[in-house]
Amino acid sequence: MSKSKESQLNPRTKHYEFLGPPGAFLISVGVPIGTYALYFGCSEHSGGCPPALVPDRIMLALSDPAWWKGLWDTQATLMYLAWYAFCLVAWAILPGDLVAGTTLRTGNKKLYKINALSTFLLAMGLTSGVIYRYGPQAFTFVHDRFVGFITASLIMAFVQASVCYASSFRSGALLALGGNSGNFIYDWFIGRELNPLSWGSFDAKTFNEIRPGLILWFLNDISMLCEQATRRGGLNQVTDSMWLVTLFQGLYVADCMWNEPGIFTQMDITTDGFGFMLAVGDLTWVPFAYCLQARYLVSNPVELGPIWSTVIVIFNFVGYYIFRVANLEKNDFRNGKNPKNLQFMTTESGSKLLTSGWWGRSRHPNYFGDLLMGLAWSLPTGFNTPITYFYIVYFAVLLIHRQRRDDAACAIKYGKDWKKYMQIVPYRIIPYVY
Repeated sequence: MSKSKESQLNPRTKHYEFLGPPGAFLISVGVPIGTYALYFGCSEHSGGCPPALVPDRIMLALSDPAWWKGLWDTQATLMYLAWYAFCLVAWAILPGDLVAGTTLRTGNKKLYKINALSTFLLAMGLTSGVIYRYGPQAFTFVHDRFVGFITASLIMAFVQASVCYASSFRSGALLALGGNSGNFIYDWFIGRELNPLSWGSFDAKTFNEIRPGLILWFLNDISMLCEQATRRGGLNQVTDSMWLVTLFQGLYVADCMWNEPGIFTQMDITTDGFGFMLAVGDLTWVPFAYCLQARYLVSNPVELGPIWSTVIVIFNFVGYYIFRVANLEKNDFRNGKNPKNLQFMTTESGSKLLTSGWWGRSRHPNYFGDLLMGLAWSLPTGFNTPITYFYIVYFAVLLIHRQRRDDAACAIKYGKDWKKYMQIVPYRIIPYVY
């Protein structure tokens, strides 16, 4: 490819996200700190959820070399690497269909091998076998070495982001439109290349999006459940709140595995490059922050009873229904199907935008379902601490930011047609509210 053609295909990024390089730097530092803070800020080992915030105590810990050494756990690191290798081997040897992604700027479509569900089921089968054979105490090692696993995942995310950034400078690389600013910190964070470390049907970005971190999230929940079972005298003594959190989040993960092809139309895959932002989100933040409710319930067991359990189950499944049906409507429509005869408008560019069904109620109804499920995952922890509700607050901020990014991109793409569309579908996420 000639340099002139390559520069046309990969134009320089002129618009920054996340407040540009300063924001990218702060998030790159803040996510690791935040992940550790969620552990130390809600842990029986540090004195509660939250512990007494004594500045002198915090400074004493941070100034102690032993505290910093405690973040590293060689055995946890080896276990984490073995888990990542398991996911790679499972992708390679388990059968799976080839599915085409969206059309790239080159005019081509990348083929992806999909077998995440098989990987998930294999991991669940092996885990269940270990617990059945040796008892729940055999699967408490994630709980016991939690900090070491966080550190291992952070190192993996940093290494992958750095390798992907370095490899993006090879000739012929297709860059992300938002990751070619020329600023090292920003491009390393946001992701310079659209599909780095991609060979044949393997793609590092889609692999990390749905496999090692997402499945590990559920395995972490199971480890917390096993820890509670070990402390209370068996699986039959596990609280209803722990079962609900584990089953809700397990259903969510299983749903993602089942609907793996749906990720190929998401902004993370179609638009963003693969840098530290996605790497640390996929490998660290998702598995080690999202299991906070289960981790809290280990040392703070809550018995809900049948009435509250029923209310929370309804919350979760209403959210799941909205999330799943909305996504099915969108995926069917994008694949040329319209089984519900949903109404739509056609833009001047020829694109079609849904204006009925769930997508007529708001522009991002799947986000509304996500938020309802997030609330249902937090409610089983009770109301003794606000920390276990961090997920719903964080996710609301994340989804609103993502919605605004998406709306801005659509305004550029569709022009005046987008204004017409917003008049037809005025609500952004929550129908009749926002």
